Amino acid sequence: MGDLVSFFQNLSNGILIGTVYALIGIGLSLVFGVMRIINFAHGDFVVIGMYLAVVLNGLLGWDPYLSLVIAMPAGYVLGYLIQRVILNRIVDAPPETTMLATLGLSLIIANVLLLIFGGEPKSVRVSYASDVIPLGQVNISVILLFAGLATTIVTGLLYLILNRTEIGRAIRATSENRLGAELSGINSRRIQAIVFGIGMMLAVTAGVTLIPLLFASPVTTGGLFTLKAFVVTVLGGLGNIGAAIAGGIVLGLVEIFGASYLASEYRDAYGLVAFLIILLMKPEGLFGKTVKRV
Repeated sequence: MGDLVSFFQNLSNGILIGTVYALIGIGLSLVFGVMRIINFAHGDFVVIGMYLAVVLNGLLGWDPYLSLVIAMPAGYVLGYLIQRVILNRIVDAPPETTMLATLGLSLIIANVLLLIFGGEPKSVRVSYASDVIPLGQVNISVILLFAGLATTIVTGLLYLILNRTEIGRAIRATSENRLGAELSGINSRRIQAIVFGIGMMLAVTAGVTLIPLLFASPVTTGGLFTLKAFVVTVLGGLGNIGAAIAGGIVLGLVEIFGASYLASEYRDAYGLVAFLIILLMKPEGLFGKTVKRV
């Protein structure tokens, strides 16, 4: 009986943390789907969200989830400006050029954060850090529940934007056929800036929801989350937003079950092992489509 309770406890924790990973992966997948850019600075955007929550908590005493009111629009505006000022100039350049540009952007963000906040890891302590909601014999962490609910709401809003608005239709048209979208009167450069802003907003949102759970470090945390974003998107199938959600949940479950049943200090490694195994068995990802060569 105890083993069954432990299983469902790990299952709930894995799904909830997996929704946050999914949010990180959705941003990366959305940017790639529209702009065909692999953003190596995506994890650093998550760290920006974490430090925004730290600053607002230190200056105003705001709860991290309240700071989403400022963090989300700030993330969108910053992402929009980055695309307009930097990436817009190289969006049609060879892939290696855009990769180097986003790698350079990652280094700049990490060093600016290091200059401002120093190298000491930071987090935000909340009064409900150890609170749980009993569900039968399973205890649901309040922090994980809040994080899961916040990411679910944001993902739902993104779905409505992409499928029920004119901007969403323009984004999908640009993703499917950029030239055809331009011929029909869509300003693809503006759409790309909007998409990059949305991608950064999602990453910042994930960072804010994670700060009560994790420590933020300018040097190491960004690279870790960039790696997780790649794992999530490739697990599901690169460029597929719906599959990124499933990929995030898979990653969360693998990490939680691995840490529970094997060794907790190798938690981040279990996701990479699963990633390599799936790539060997199904290179297009769990939900990607196989392309047959002629």
